[in-house]
Amino acid sequence: MPAGALACLRLGHGPLFFDVVLRQRACRDFAPDPVPDEDVARILDAAVHAPSAENAQPWVFVVVRDAEQRRRVAELTRRLWDGGAGEHSRPRLAAGLFAEVDDSVRTGFGGAPVLVVVAADGRDAVTRRTLGASIFPAVQNLLLAANALGYGSALMTLATVASAELRSIVGLPEGVEPMAVVPIGHPARRLGAPRRTPSADKTYVDRYMP
Repeated sequence: MPAGALACLRLGHGPLFFDVVLRQRACRDFAPDPVPDEDVARILDAAVHAPSAENAQPWVFVVVRDAEQRRRVAELTRRLWDGGAGEHSRPRLAAGLFAEVDDSVRTGFGGAPVLVVVAADGRDAVTRRTLGASIFPAVQNLLLAANALGYGSALMTLATVASAELRSIVGLPEGVEPMAVVPIGHPARRLGAPRRTPSADKTYVDRYMP
């Protein structure tokens, strides 16, 4: 295969791989249009094909469609945001980004019609030590798959601060810990390209030399 040809391979009939990766960004404002079950299934199928430490595959996904359930998760997030998380974030975020996040929190994940609570089954002591090495690659696959299908999404972790309450809302047993909440839906407006520092500015050869 010629050099660079792999970059031109298509994912099924979808967009080019690098097109999907390079336009991945958080969506915080969603249209009310429904997300079909088959699209959610495809997104989660991509998630479970992520790398997994020792192939433990400890991920658990709770797809929250019910309006009352989504309201409860959103209310928990809003309470934590108003309880100090927002003021902690304010000086760390540009004013425009803070306003965008604040609005998303106050409108219940920006009105996303689907929430995916991503949890990790840590009931096995050995697996528990490497949960992040499995869960967050799965979340990344989930985000990229949603993007490839034309949906917006975002990685949210604030509600997991109150893990016992979030676990109770979605019925997770003790030892299965929520680690992220991912809203999914059609973006309410066109998303621009993410702003990123060029990789060359973060890359060193052989050793770190700032």
